[in-house]
Amino acid sequence: MSVREPLLELGKRALNTTSQTAIVGAKLCSIESLDYEIVENDLFKEDWRTRKRVQIFQYVCLKWSLALLVGLLTGLVGFFNNFAVENIAGFKLLLTNDLMLKERYHAAFVAYAGCNLLLATAAAALCAYIAPAAAGSGIPEVKAYLNGVDSHSILAPSTLLVKIFGSIFGVSAGFVLGKEGPMVHTGACIASMLGQGGSRKYHLTWRCLRYFKNDRDRRDLITCGAAAGVAAAFRAPVGGVLFTLEEATSWWRNALLWRTFFTNAVVAVVLRSLIVYCRGGKCGLFGKGGLIMFDLSSTVSTYSTSDLVAVIILGVIGGILGALYNHLVGKILRKYSIINEKGAAFKIMHTMIISLLTSCCSYGIPWLARCTPCPPGLEDRCPTAGRSGNFKNFQCPPGHYNDLASLFLNTNEDAIRNLFTANTGNEFDISTLVLFFIAVYCLGLVTYGIAVPSGLFIPVILAGASFGRLVGTILSPICSLDPALFALFGAASLLGGTMRMTVSVCIILLELTNDLLMLPLVMLVLLISKSVADNFNIGVYDLIIQMKGLPFLVAHAEPYMRHLVAGDVVSGPLITFTGVEKVGNIMQILKTTRHHGFPVINEPPFCEAPELCGLVLRSHLIVLLKGKRFTRDKVLTGVGEVFKKFGSFDFAKAGPGKGMKLEELDISVDEMEMYVDLHPITNKSPYTVVETMSLAKAALLFRELGLRHLCVVPKTPGRPPVIGVLTRHDFMQEHILRLFPHFNRQKKRNEEQT
Repeated sequence: MSVREPLLELGKRALNTTSQTAIVGAKLCSIESLDYEIVENDLFKEDWRTRKRVQIFQYVCLKWSLALLVGLLTGLVGFFNNFAVENIAGFKLLLTNDLMLKERYHAAFVAYAGCNLLLATAAAALCAYIAPAAAGSGIPEVKAYLNGVDSHSILAPSTLLVKIFGSIFGVSAGFVLGKEGPMVHTGACIASMLGQGGSRKYHLTWRCLRYFKNDRDRRDLITCGAAAGVAAAFRAPVGGVLFTLEEATSWWRNALLWRTFFTNAVVAVVLRSLIVYCRGGKCGLFGKGGLIMFDLSSTVSTYSTSDLVAVIILGVIGGILGALYNHLVGKILRKYSIINEKGAAFKIMHTMIISLLTSCCSYGIPWLARCTPCPPGLEDRCPTAGRSGNFKNFQCPPGHYNDLASLFLNTNEDAIRNLFTANTGNEFDISTLVLFFIAVYCLGLVTYGIAVPSGLFIPVILAGASFGRLVGTILSPICSLDPALFALFGAASLLGGTMRMTVSVCIILLELTNDLLMLPLVMLVLLISKSVADNFNIGVYDLIIQMKGLPFLVAHAEPYMRHLVAGDVVSGPLITFTGVEKVGNIMQILKTTRHHGFPVINEPPFCEAPELCGLVLRSHLIVLLKGKRFTRDKVLTGVGEVFKKFGSFDFAKAGPGKGMKLEELDISVDEMEMYVDLHPITNKSPYTVVETMSLAKAALLFRELGLRHLCVVPKTPGRPPVIGVLTRHDFMQEHILRLFPHFNRQKKRNEEQT
């Protein structure tokens, strides 16, 4: 199997159903499509005609109020995450350091590895038993959700809790992983919980909350949550906005830009206030630095032609290493999926093995380094007295430090801070940087995919920074830039090679380092690394989306789609309802199919010839049948009759798992023979395409409009008014290539030629 093939066996996937399965985190889940189309039925139109200005004002205020709450809660969770990691990891490192100073080296290793193993086991147990969907980064799942793919597990409350605490335990356990990806997922989960539109169970049925019971508004709020997660993780509010714009979302507009910017501003204010509060030592071992995590503003920012050449070389090598990283991640995830299929116990054992491997590397490799005398005239204490710092004593005598221990026996963020420290050109030996780069690169690969919440940003930044500092140290005789700046460029090059993001990564790095003068070189290295890596494979998040089997609609159509038309891929048999339908027929179709949308056809005597009236949703049919507004004869009842029993919000989409079920209906035998008018709940202006439209154009239309159903109508008269309904699955590559295998053979030949 190739790396791009999904982890699920193709034989286990349905040939063409509206419900599919995909891997969410480390859990196999059923998935559905979201529907961002406005259902313009008679109830919707009547509601908007009767809606007053004060209600519209309440709706607008609700959007901004929820954006404010998302920012506040995500900022608090981000602070709590940092606070917990700094204190838990700090206690572990202080204990290890105290034992090392007493020359109790074996006891120090047992304490270090034991703490790591305990934390790793706790994180794995949470993911394996409570919320398997919380494993991994979470960014691919959030990106798929914002593309229109829904699963209850993606943004469930249990996923949120495990994501928070599992990330804390995982990062504290010393794994080569980050909390940035999980923070994006956490922000999206918080936004999803706030955007459920109220709850009758918990008596949260304030009138304004009902306006949020639709996929479109929830999508916008979750976009704000994802942006807030980046802002909380990197303390980069502008970078968070650009991250969602460039990488996460599939739909964007100016109004959403304003709200995400506002949400991230709230996150920045919350973080700033709490960091200032903690500066007085009130937060234990919580680190310093304010909103600037890795300050490089004190470095000399003038550069020469030789520096430009070195940066270009960094970009090329970073692109190659990033493409290799993605390729190996795909290979490793495929192997890990075999372990995950064996059950929770195997997931935990696997995590424990990786934890022991990481502990052995972090504690054992520094013994290979020689002790280095402390440089004279330092402002910082050497060797470092505490859990973090550039000059770890490890096994060295007084007045000396171990540079490998300064990188390994630290939190990942402190190790990056050490590599980004300016005016310390001779602090790290070349052999140290080589060993650290190889170890971090390999550990980052084998760690991603275990059953803990794990981000890719920090491992990639750490590996890139060590690689960049290595190049800067080697080229220091001919280059004028500080090696710390080369560490920044190395991090940018590897990020560009793996993530394939440019604008957002550039701004995030600038907000992290406070070095605006390096903007041109950071832009250059990102553009080069991305361009080089694109020649080998796709970005790591897109690769993971493919492997998980998530039906993601890309922004461009595949070339073979231009040789097909919409009518070529519609699946049958087509199931339709008449405008006034027998109750028994509706019940029978709902029980025997899993479709979520049905065309409604008007027939004589209600019209001269059969014509497409619109599209009715499965959930709306269930609500209508629950109200039992039936008639003995096949007659039109009109919207007024329906309004006596229902309001427009009775048909609004409920939260995950809260909708009315078909099994809840109690329809008698006599009622089965009665009729119900479907016109009031039918969307009378569905999107339609003619059967001869290019499939490529239909796919782009489907994605850009955020549709769930797209009706295909005939080109010539005298035929049924609708010949099929296109859904997300009809545009998926596996479905099309199964229908037309010769395109698959041609595609493979083209790939072999390139």
